[in-house]
Amino acid sequence: MDTDIGSRSWHAHAKINLALHVTGRRPDGYHLIESLAVFTRFGDRVEIAPADSDEFTVSGRYAPAVPLDASNLVPRARDALRQAVGHERTPPVAIRLEKNLPVASGVGGGSSDAATVLRGLVETWGLDIDGAELARIGISLGADVPMCLAAKPLVARGIGDELSMVPDFSALGLVLVNPGTPVSTADVFAALSRRDNEALPPLPRSIDFHSLRNWLEITRNDLEPAALAMQPAIGRALSWLNKAGSGFSRMSGSGATCFGLFETGNVAKRAAAEIRGRQPDWFVAATRSIASEGSDGQN
Repeated sequence: MDTDIGSRSWHAHAKINLALHVTGRRPDGYHLIESLAVFTRFGDRVEIAPADSDEFTVSGRYAPAVPLDASNLVPRARDALRQAVGHERTPPVAIRLEKNLPVASGVGGGSSDAATVLRGLVETWGLDIDGAELARIGISLGADVPMCLAAKPLVARGIGDELSMVPDFSALGLVLVNPGTPVSTADVFAALSRRDNEALPPLPRSIDFHSLRNWLEITRNDLEPAALAMQPAIGRALSWLNKAGSGFSRMSGSGATCFGLFETGNVAKRAAAEIRGRQPDWFVAATRSIASEGSDGQN
């Protein structure tokens, strides 16, 4: 994207639910979950620059699907932060979103965009605001925003707002595949056959490709059966990942994006090229996840 003098840009990382168990439902209708999530180097990009008046524009492959009105989490994040700290400290800004992730695709794109805007505006405006306060603002925008603010390997509980960072979690080689079918999160949750499933099993003491794959085999994405019934193309995406040599394949979030786990980044790139060659209209991306603090970064 074009840049202006004084502008800065930040990555908005895709969120991948490696496992997602629905464990209950609160009286207010919010579902309780337990999820192991990682964040990928591939994602959207947010650019912020000083401006005479607030602006919000979108570019990129999936820009046509992005609303520009108040329903979008990006201007809502700007306005929520401004309201929290006051107008005198938050002058107008031009926000540009490069939308590289499919919309309504189960990878937290909108939430990650909002989290990135919050982080970027704190720097742009020079605000003295701690992570806890930023998370409080984030949860007002959506249950996924606090975990996207963290953007490191974590287990999310509650409605997604109770976060536990996972130490010594190395980067993973991943291929993301979306067959081009948006899925409504609300519709998927409404179609669940049960909402009181078992919690996640304990994580392995040492996490590497093999121990993680074995652990994933005894976990679930409780949203996958309902999403698959609504969009059979999800099954085709999983099939292509398996054909391309994925060590483990699953749908992320409420779909329709699926991920394949690969032992190295180079193997993931070859698999992505193979799938892209067979399905040129699909979203296909080879990427690596972001390692936890203190990890050596290798899977």
